[in-house]
Amino acid sequence: MPPPEDNSQPRLATGCRWGPEQKTGTEEVRVILFPEGAIKLQGTGRQVLERCDGQRTFSQIIQELQAQFADADPAKIRTDISQFLEQLRHKRIVDY
Repeated sequence: MPPPEDNSQPRLATGCRWGPEQKTGTEEVRVILFPEGAIKLQGTGRQVLERCDGQRTFSQIIQELQAQFADADPAKIRTDISQFLEQLRHKRIVDY
């Protein structure tokens, strides 16, 4: 599957939804429920997927995270997020 384009608007795929928040130690974990199971998300993965609301473009998501993680290489952020979303799209959790 092709990577998201700058004007793509990632969102949860049909049949997927956020589950209740859970606490594990000091960090809150969010769960994505999908027909074949569930995925726990925390840290950066959670921050990426929370921005996949169907309103923001892929480019806007990248810009927000590059600003948040200003010490990281912007090209690496873009590559990592693109690969992450491609994996979730392959599993039919994200659509764009």
